[in-house]
Amino acid sequence: MTDDADIIVGIDLGTTNSLVGFSDEAGPRLIPGPAGEDDVLLPSVIAFDENGQVVDVGHEARAHAVERPATTVHSIKRLMGKGLLDLGEDAVRLPYRIGRQESQSDRDVAAVFIGERAFTPPQLSAVILGELKRRAERFFGHPITKAVITVPAQFDDAQRQATRDAGQIAGLNVLRIINEPTAAALAYGLDRHESATIAVYDLGGGTFDISILQLEHGLFEVVATNGDTHLGGDDFDQLLIELFRREIREQFGLDIQSPAIKQQLRTLSENIKKRLSDRDHAEIEITIGADKTYRRTVTRTEFESLIAPLVDRTIEACSRAMKTARLTPADIGQVVLVGGSTRVPYVRRRVGEVFQRQPYTALNPEQVVALGAAVQASILGGARRDLLLLDVTPLSLGIETLGGAMGKLIPANTKIPCRASETFTTFQDGQTKVKIDVLQGERELAKDCRSLGVFELTDIPPMPAGLPKIEVTFLIDQNGILNVSATELRSGQTASVQIIPSHGLTRDEVHRMQKEAIQFAREDMTAHHLIDVRTTLEFDLNKAEQLIRRHGHLLDSDDRDAMLREIADLRPFAKQCTDPKLLNERREAFNRATIPLAERAMTAVLQEAGSKSKA
Repeated sequence: MTDDADIIVGIDLGTTNSLVGFSDEAGPRLIPGPAGEDDVLLPSVIAFDENGQVVDVGHEARAHAVERPATTVHSIKRLMGKGLLDLGEDAVRLPYRIGRQESQSDRDVAAVFIGERAFTPPQLSAVILGELKRRAERFFGHPITKAVITVPAQFDDAQRQATRDAGQIAGLNVLRIINEPTAAALAYGLDRHESATIAVYDLGGGTFDISILQLEHGLFEVVATNGDTHLGGDDFDQLLIELFRREIREQFGLDIQSPAIKQQLRTLSENIKKRLSDRDHAEIEITIGADKTYRRTVTRTEFESLIAPLVDRTIEACSRAMKTARLTPADIGQVVLVGGSTRVPYVRRRVGEVFQRQPYTALNPEQVVALGAAVQASILGGARRDLLLLDVTPLSLGIETLGGAMGKLIPANTKIPCRASETFTTFQDGQTKVKIDVLQGERELAKDCRSLGVFELTDIPPMPAGLPKIEVTFLIDQNGILNVSATELRSGQTASVQIIPSHGLTRDEVHRMQKEAIQFAREDMTAHHLIDVRTTLEFDLNKAEQLIRRHGHLLDSDDRDAMLREIADLRPFAKQCTDPKLLNERREAFNRATIPLAERAMTAVLQEAGSKSKA
């Protein structure tokens, strides 16, 4: 372990799980959580109370998601850098409430609403990053303020900027944004100094990327990238959910809308997907109404048929990436699998078919990105000087030209950092200002591309049309963040902007959130932790009392009386106990004891819903 108080950590901020690591002379390592060396995955799940206060982050939040679906937030990464209009079906499928945040401008800012409080995706991601930051600080015994954070290769400027904002709000100086497949290649090729061409197939919970890299004596060069920021294991789960909901509706006339049941189906579908990775079939059974039970067996063959169109989309992206790189499967030396969804046997089989070779599976697909981020952090910190990383921009960048065309200045798959300039002119006599609309996309018309932002070059001396010479310059820094400037060469008039997308956060809003994060940060770690545990315990006790009042008759009288006695004992114990660890152990033991009642209560809710549907 190092004594360096200025250490840089690498963070994989994932849709399903997040990790933090570091690298030293012994190589990259992951930083564990409180449960020990194997506790390296932090579920990207946040539980709030009804007033919008964070109750749990990680394992505990995920474990109680069915009990509090409307106040448990997951899959945040899918919301990053998007406006409400961008979210589409996600805004309906997710069990928590999504709406538009009130803003000082007319920007489309999506937010998650917990009670009356609104949280933007960067704020929510900052909660997860803050928990990872605390893990690292406990591990090293001193503050951690610098980080490298990974993002999908297909993340656009808005999503990258939102990720940087999240880091800032969490109190982290984000030194570099690095593409996830590139990070995986760093971890894979750390000790490989021979020449190699590597394809990194990255299928996570919410996003998919395929990147092709060339490794040459420590130089990592991304030659092509493709993918989909809205395709992952969550979509596999959703197909199962839709199957179950449709069959329940057809068999029993019950259309499931309850957030609690939606959350239960999501958890159930995720578990079935995992079981089918090493079994040929998995059973599902749900009680519907007083005398009806929905049960069926899902076979691996059926599941593969269900997800085949989605996997086909990833295979098509692989073919496009090879075409861009002007390579054939025979040119690919190794295929590296990244992301938990690559554990699905059908995915591995299809990847092997398109690249005509068995994928490399020795690396843990859920850990390799964080390990690569840790390597990149060590490069930035000067610990390694034998590696150089050249990444690419995933989409073309340009401006709207006369007639609504897309004038591309930086094509897709250009190595970053990069710079490009082009000269334009005016089309009206005496024109004194020019509006510049910055676009991102591959289409030829501006209306088919995404507008990242608009700014004006003003005070141009009036001249005949065609005489002014306006040089527009695009500069993409090492993080993939875009800066645009425009200069009228005859007069020297200049305007510039760092692109902040129309649905992103303003600098003032980010600074305000930073101040709020500092204002509400723990003044005393132990005291704050104790307050959190007491609050969570009281929430759990109240929930248990509600369950007993409504469904206590489902338990034996001895079990019910024992639970009531434990509730009566725990409240005074919580007020007197000053050890948060001990109190949390009592809370967890109590919650385990309530599981049988919660399961019976859920069955009763389903039976009641089924009875109402008949009526």
